[in-house]
Amino acid sequence: MVVPTLAAGDTLADCLRSLENQTFENFDVIVVDNSGSGAVTRVPRRMRVLANDRNVGFGTAVNQGYRASEAPYLATLNDDAVAGPHWLEALVRVAESRPRVGMFASEVRLTGTEMLDSAGMLIAADGSSKQRGHGDDPARYTKEHDALFPSGSAAMYRRTMLEEIGLFDESYFLYCEDTDLGLRARWAGWECAYVPGAVVQHQYSRSAGRASPLKAYLVERNRILTVFKNFPLRMWPGASLAAHLRYWWHAVSMLRGRGKAAEYRDQGNSAWKLPLYVAHAHFAAFANFPRLWREHRRIRASSRISLAEFRALLSKHSISLRKVAEL
Repeated sequence: MVVPTLAAGDTLADCLRSLENQTFENFDVIVVDNSGSGAVTRVPRRMRVLANDRNVGFGTAVNQGYRASEAPYLATLNDDAVAGPHWLEALVRVAESRPRVGMFASEVRLTGTEMLDSAGMLIAADGSSKQRGHGDDPARYTKEHDALFPSGSAAMYRRTMLEEIGLFDESYFLYCEDTDLGLRARWAGWECAYVPGAVVQHQYSRSAGRASPLKAYLVERNRILTVFKNFPLRMWPGASLAAHLRYWWHAVSMLRGRGKAAEYRDQGNSAWKLPLYVAHAHFAAFANFPRLWREHRRIRASSRISLAEFRALLSKHSISLRKVAEL
């Protein structure tokens, strides 16, 4: 179990307290302190701290925790999340009964509400990923089912899968690294299960703000990285056209006062700067193209599913561009 943290405080204390109260007992917890100041000075029994001298990002922190453990499963939990007492028990029970499932999605709920944050993830034609069931009634998601991949805010991964496909891409820093890892796992033939009853309460997007300039840049850059790495070459033109259609829907949603673009504007940020963040994101992604192309070729060379099967997976777990803009 790895819990990355940037600003240790009451939310981290609540998170760790919830892990002390798990009905499943055979696990350890590694808190990775990204504050750069050694803010985490004390943790409960059976937990340990890895301290970094700067914020190395979510993926790097999780990878550090993974390498410091030999457990057969890697669970990830945001420091602003509180796990229900049966969280790990439910995840491990499914894992032990389904050996071809390498990823496990939790029933993540929005803190202080009766609504879902995610029941697994969905993906749009341009590579944008969004939470399945975000804002819905959890009663609609009470059956175990196949998911595309889990939200890294509260997930579990099989160690043998990670040994095969690799860990989180540390160049992402924050956001969408779970999308990249999930798609790589799917190319390798691994499955993902949504586990109802593995309940976690999550404070949505606390780390970098609900609609901040940093989030706008990172999400767009990492979306492009994900397309280059994981989408077949013949799907790239369609993904580019889809991205431009999503930009249009963001503009429409902003005018209607809905979605992340409107939220970004309402928080006092300049809407006119959004195209600059998008351009910066494209520049940064294309600057990494040689590395991404090498990884793209490696992923396809070792794939265990066909292009048709991959496209069918994306279609089965798809979300419309308009919906992406409106959430």
